[in-house]
Amino acid sequence: MKRITPKNIPKGVRWVIDQLQSAGHEAFIVGGCVRDMIIGREPNDWDVTTNAVPDEIIKVFEKTDRRVVYENNFGTVGIVNKELEKEDPAYEIEITPYRTEGDYSDNRRPDQVSFSTEITEDLMRRDFTINAMAYDPTRELLVDEYGGERDIEKGVIRTVGNPDERFSEDALRIMRAVRFSAQLGFVCGEETMQAIRNHAKRLQNISAERIRDEFIKIVDAPYAMDGITSLHTLGMLKYIVPELEEGIDCEQGGIHSFDVWTHNLKSLEHGTHKNYPFYVKLAALFHDIGKPATRRKANGRGSKEWTFYGHEVVGARMARDIMQRLKFPKDTIEKVYKLVRYHMFFSDPDAITLSAVRRMVKNVGKDMIWDLMDLRTCDRIGTGRPKEKPYRLRKYHAMIEEVIRDPISVGMLKINGDIMIGEMGLHPGPKMGWVLHALLEEVLDDPTRNTREYLEQRTRELYELPDQEIRKLGEAGKDKKEEEEFQAVKKLHRKHKVG
Repeated sequence: MKRITPKNIPKGVRWVIDQLQSAGHEAFIVGGCVRDMIIGREPNDWDVTTNAVPDEIIKVFEKTDRRVVYENNFGTVGIVNKELEKEDPAYEIEITPYRTEGDYSDNRRPDQVSFSTEITEDLMRRDFTINAMAYDPTRELLVDEYGGERDIEKGVIRTVGNPDERFSEDALRIMRAVRFSAQLGFVCGEETMQAIRNHAKRLQNISAERIRDEFIKIVDAPYAMDGITSLHTLGMLKYIVPELEEGIDCEQGGIHSFDVWTHNLKSLEHGTHKNYPFYVKLAALFHDIGKPATRRKANGRGSKEWTFYGHEVVGARMARDIMQRLKFPKDTIEKVYKLVRYHMFFSDPDAITLSAVRRMVKNVGKDMIWDLMDLRTCDRIGTGRPKEKPYRLRKYHAMIEEVIRDPISVGMLKINGDIMIGEMGLHPGPKMGWVLHALLEEVLDDPTRNTREYLEQRTRELYELPDQEIRKLGEAGKDKKEEEEFQAVKKLHRKHKVG
């Protein structure tokens, strides 16, 4: 734990404080930036609080070259340091008057806000003690009325005052408690934990968007596995992603040492350790979410082994439904869906052909094929008895490297509709699309066929076929191979007992 000193504060932030104090006002940095500086972390943003009211704050800065932004019902004035990059935490500094708050009838915002002249009254309204500290760099004064520095030293999350009152004001604070715990590696105090359990059901009154934002921060935190575990043990997860809890005590057998719940968590943990992108970590958490719904006894009633055929298909749909319910962006939904849907592909390197790898690259996209490999690693490590051998990894990577430049879509063929119409004199229409998909299937099997000469010759041959027959070929080119591979993978799963 570090002690704050003025030299740790960016010049732009010091300048804002100096301007306010030179005009006769009090000014402190406050909240999360103080907490982060004490911990020794780089703050994500800088907040300043003052006894000046909005009109006085604006008057101080309208004489300077800084841009002043004021469009906030709660009195917050933004000061933009235009000479900094937008990514710099000190680019925009928010200045808020000391304030007290009324009731929270909507479980989110106070019904009314009153400005105060005392810093201690402002700190009283904040959520947790570690966020209820203020620091004046001019006097090198830390105001810590509620023991935030002590709780940082102990690694404890506690509310300011009565936890039931704090959580009654805004029920999302119970998720924020877990989020800070997951980000900092802290634990919630006993009284705070009991209050969280008491208020868990009030998450039903919180918008999906707000829950999503906190859930994202938990999954993306350094102690994500502990965070998800806490959401469960404190009674919140059933109001957020109840589908995950279906994996508790769902034994898998085979190579798995853990039930589905623990396996998903362990897979997420590996993604956290490797610092994979957020959507890969979320896919790791969700990748086997379809197993409880697809679990069947292997080889009849007396067997101690289980099968989970098609769990990746079911799980991908479940993951998509969960993310739509939580209002995730479409792009993230699509990425996680693809990763969960195809995570079982690399199950046996001896049976994966180059043409099958090409189709997989086509399915997930070149930009995500390495993410799929990372998810597969999370899956294997999450078994508790990882059997991923170096030669397998090398073989997977070598096969992907070999096919990554090969054609994987109609647009990469050496022939297209313009050539068919303009140079070959063929008539446009649905038949042209069927032909292109039939050609792509041939090229996926053998990329050396992707030449102008071969494709023109083959196109003329295909155009001689009746419409019904060429349509059948083209549509089969979209669906047949995927189904064949799905059935082949099912056989491999039975052979290797990998669900």
